Amino acid sequence: MEYNRLGRSGLKVSQLSLGSWVTFGSQIENNLAGRLMDMAYEQGVNFFDNAEIYAHGRSEVVMGEVLKSRGWPRDSYLVSSKVFFGDGGHLPTQKGLNRKHLTEACEAALRRLQVDYLDLYFCHRPDKETPIEETVQTMHNLICQGKILYWGTSEWSAQEIMEAHMVAKQYHLIGPTMEQPQYNMFHRRKVEVDFDQIYQTVGLGTTIWSPLASGVLTGKYNHGVPEGARFANEQYEQVKKRQLTEENISKVKELSALAHDLGMSTAQLAIAWCDHNPNVSTVILGASKATQLEETLQVVNMTDKLTDEVMARIETILNNAPPRPSF
Repeated sequence: MEYNRLGRSGLKVSQLSLGSWVTFGSQIENNLAGRLMDMAYEQGVNFFDNAEIYAHGRSEVVMGEVLKSRGWPRDSYLVSSKVFFGDGGHLPTQKGLNRKHLTEACEAALRRLQVDYLDLYFCHRPDKETPIEETVQTMHNLICQGKILYWGTSEWSAQEIMEAHMVAKQYHLIGPTMEQPQYNMFHRRKVEVDFDQIYQTVGLGTTIWSPLASGVLTGKYNHGVPEGARFANEQYEQVKKRQLTEENISKVKELSALAHDLGMSTAQLAIAWCDHNPNVSTVILGASKATQLEETLQVVNMTDKLTDEVMARIETILNNAPPRPSF
């Protein structure tokens, strides 16, 4: 396992990390969640990602129980939460990036995760109804209070991230260190183009999610939707329509053939491709089975397979490199 600096900060994060979205507290049993965290930690993963909205807070409860029972040294791992959507409440004060919700959500996350502080705290979406000054100042204050160590954003635009940095500079506050965007072979523009200058100017770190495009890049949908798969569930119908296009499946079939030639699975190839991007600090893995995580963690031993020639072949198959500004 290699460890990368989180943007320009001095914090080192493992190249692969483990997330709990969809699975912890809902899709899988608690003992399996613990087993997955054990597997990841033993293989050198030091970052476990979570959010208040995941399973309406139950995901953090499950992760917190695992962390408490394992007794791992607190200085050996990073744990995060994300704030915006709330944990299930629908009242105006139970969501957003206003000072009240940011403060109360942080306290709730600390209780559920059973930790004294959060290593990373993300603003899960931009909040158009809260002044950016209020959000930046509150996150700065949470750092000063020792409740969080670094704050960042998730699914913010480059303009919104830079606005937060300008406010931080103007008022001598601590700005965002990292962004958590979606990034995979089918979703590239934000990480590869939109953030290009931010990496250079403020040293943005990235903790990317959905490296397998909701499972499409595993190849398991190459011949239809198997029983028990995520897209067999009606609640994912909209994602299914967006991801399971004829064009995407055709590309995945070609990628699967390439992966086979390289002695890799399609999923391993897709994750290694994300990890190959020098602006990706860590790739967040998800798993509903131990065998899935065992497979994807092996990527750390396969990165040398992505030679310049292989990357060129992948680019030819994908044929979707986002255009860059001409100026």
